[in-house]
Amino acid sequence: MENQLLDAMSGVFNYAPLEVILNSFVAFVLGLCIAYTYKKTHQGLSYSQSFVLTIIFVTIIIGFVMMVIGNSLARAFALVGALSIIRFRTVVKDTKDTAYVFMALAVGMGAGTGNYFIALYATFFMTGVAWILYKFNFGVQRSSDFILRFYFDKTKDDSFIDYINKHSENNAMLHMEPSGDNKKRYMTYDISLKEDIEMNKFLSGFSKIEGISEVVLVNAKNDITY
Repeated sequence: MENQLLDAMSGVFNYAPLEVILNSFVAFVLGLCIAYTYKKTHQGLSYSQSFVLTIIFVTIIIGFVMMVIGNSLARAFALVGALSIIRFRTVVKDTKDTAYVFMALAVGMGAGTGNYFIALYATFFMTGVAWILYKFNFGVQRSSDFILRFYFDKTKDDSFIDYINKHSENNAMLHMEPSGDNKKRYMTYDISLKEDIEMNKFLSGFSKIEGISEVVLVNAKNDITY
């Protein structure tokens, strides 16, 4: 009877207890590395602590999932059926976040199956790539792009247009709406300043134009909702 029980248990448990502990610990540490890299290299307005924690949880959970599945094809299909019941309604705000989710999945699979070298190498290689791209600000088209917001008195001349054209390489009006009293317009421009134009001088000169008030200049290097 005891031998039958041991045989049955050997068919259920694919990993020894120490292996399970080691795999989960490795997944946790590597998940922390990925989450830390995401936290430090994130740019934009879509940062979420919840997503950082999710990266760690996903890495660990996938590790456990891989240990549960083992070499059993039946368990793999059962897992797919179980996960199909769950509906994920959270929208990923930044497309780069999807890459971190896949990174967590891959590292979790490596740690869960005991492929420590692959898991470690994937973590350090991908986080290294993320740091390099962050340091060199790779992918930014121009470093002088700004979102210019201001109120314009409708009774005054629109001389601000000439000022913007003079100090920018490219510009485009993104948004315009009247104020509550219908005496002013709330304007939003996308501008790319010329290389020899300093941001502070441009802002100071623009604020002095007659009819202009409440000027705000926002760095548009990151995604901005206007």
